[in-house]
Amino acid sequence: MTTKTRRFLAAAAAAAVLTVAPATSAHAADNPYQRGPDPTLAALDASRGPYAVATSSVSSSVSGFGGGTIYYPTTTSEGTFGAVAIVPGFTARWSSISWLGPRIASHGFVVIGIETDSVYDQPAQRGDELLAALSYLTTQSSVRTRVDASRLAVAGHSMGGGGSLEAARDRPSLQAAVPLAPWDSTKSWSDLRVPTLIVGGESDTIAPVASHSIPFYTSIPASSEKAFLELNNASHFFPQSVNTLTGRMAVAWLKRFVDNDTRYDQFICPGPSGTDVEDYRNTCPLS
Repeated sequence: MTTKTRRFLAAAAAAAVLTVAPATSAHAADNPYQRGPDPTLAALDASRGPYAVATSSVSSSVSGFGGGTIYYPTTTSEGTFGAVAIVPGFTARWSSISWLGPRIASHGFVVIGIETDSVYDQPAQRGDELLAALSYLTTQSSVRTRVDASRLAVAGHSMGGGGSLEAARDRPSLQAAVPLAPWDSTKSWSDLRVPTLIVGGESDTIAPVASHSIPFYTSIPASSEKAFLELNNASHFFPQSVNTLTGRMAVAWLKRFVDNDTRYDQFICPGPSGTDVEDYRNTCPLS
């Protein structure tokens, strides 16, 4: 039995016998990475989570990526936070998906939304840039003392989504990856071990789910935690405007695997349903 499994089992046992203290206190005592109040669907679907967020600019002169913006919780009372680097797609700037920065950070993460060295960078380059951004965030940035360098994740849109897969394959110590409408010429990710949530659009003609998201998801080993959400009628550009379901699932996935927070299992297993969902697949139950 792994340490993570023992931790989760202990948390479940503690919650089951608790009669006096709130459930949040029991979970927090057992899981040192838990942050924030007990989650609700309404809280996840709101434009902001429970944490006030501040920003910090990153100069384009940094090494390994093209600068960007850091979003971070203003509180220092809860210790350090997990972190996620997010990269946009081919020819796009961070501003095209920047709504993700404050939304994710407001749930208790440090987020670095990055620019690429060139807007024409391919997925492998974007993967390298994501890893360079995480290195900068944890060792050089003005908020480095707020980040737990052992709990890091990546995400991205289009070729940036492909880049997040590349980064996750290259650095298996990452805790999570969230590719959005991912595009990559590589179709098999059989060597990927990082818990990965792929979100695709049913009407995507640039990275059709049939030739990108679905084969990517299918090729990830069943032994790895993974999920695939296909948004009904969504185009390739669904991440470029506020998408409530994408925000909900991205936060839930990051909380579950970066913070080891089993309170978020309920949003992943069995997962979302309704008119916005064309397809949802997963490896539930989560371990």
